[in-house]
Amino acid sequence: MDSLPAQDAQSPEQVVRLHDAATGLDGVVVLHSTRLGPAAGGCRFWSYPDADAAGEDALRLAQGMSYKNALAGLPLGGGKAVLRRPEGAFDRAALFRAFGDAIGQLGGRYVTAEDVGTTVGDMAEVARRTRHVAGLPPQPGRPGGDPSPWTALGVFRAMQAAAEHRLGRPIGDCTVAIQGLGSVGAALAGLLHEAGARLIVAEPRSAVAAAVATRTGADIASLAAVLEARCDIFAPCALGGVLTARTIPRLRAAIVCGAANNQLGCAADGDALAERGVLYAPDYVANAGGIINVCAEYLGWGQAEVAARIAGIPDRLRQVWAEADRAGIAVNRAADRLARATIAQGRLPEMVAS
Repeated sequence: MDSLPAQDAQSPEQVVRLHDAATGLDGVVVLHSTRLGPAAGGCRFWSYPDADAAGEDALRLAQGMSYKNALAGLPLGGGKAVLRRPEGAFDRAALFRAFGDAIGQLGGRYVTAEDVGTTVGDMAEVARRTRHVAGLPPQPGRPGGDPSPWTALGVFRAMQAAAEHRLGRPIGDCTVAIQGLGSVGAALAGLLHEAGARLIVAEPRSAVAAAVATRTGADIASLAAVLEARCDIFAPCALGGVLTARTIPRLRAAIVCGAANNQLGCAADGDALAERGVLYAPDYVANAGGIINVCAEYLGWGQAEVAARIAGIPDRLRQVWAEADRAGIAVNRAADRLARATIAQGRLPEMVAS
């Protein structure tokens, strides 16, 4: 495990390279900021083409976690672990135990949990080697387990607020196009169906798409066509980078609100959404439900605290939208400005402090 120091004020506080030939562990932990508390963010386990691609993803995701935790009012900094999935056969349990050893060596500066490609079982293996982990099987009356249902609930609440703010009508009177039906996307589809929304879904695994469509009455679109679907809300719920100079002109939605991290290819893409009159719900504000549950588990809060903080997501979005209007800037830039200000202060605002 090699630690690389930050090079300037805009860099993360620490970048730790992970490598264990015996288990196939190969990845990086990025601690973007610990000003508000230990850097917290999930562990992504994915097939990256090379170490550079994994590192770039980790850097962006870690910064997003700093901003997410700050605007969610959590006493946590931001970090992320990104592990490259080995080619061929490997001992998954041994790999995650080795990852747990690496986390333990950071002495509590980083707290990990599930993310794309990891499970409660993986975190249980990590927990055999370090206590700085969440997303473990829940105990009676306590938060824990897979955080994705809480992420989906937060995005659903954000959509309700966006529909009222931009369209002046309830979510049940809206059409929502969901791109990606993983754990969060599928759960979100269920919540929207229960609320009466009409759904269009896109998912590369045809059996998964068919199952969700059967359960919710959704129309199925291809991954390409869903970007151009006639809908009120476009919900990116797969991997990031879907909103770019190439894809934004194809959108027909009035609102973008989804669960994926890093939905914008770059900051200028947020400007493009604003220029088109599309209301954006910044991903790290809307999808904070999962990290709220992780924080509650790690710090010993109760389930009522989780529910209350997720219920506050719409108010945080309204604050961001108001700042964008006040400053005459795109919504993503307003969110970044508010998050950086909170981190720079080194303390949470009293209205959201724990």
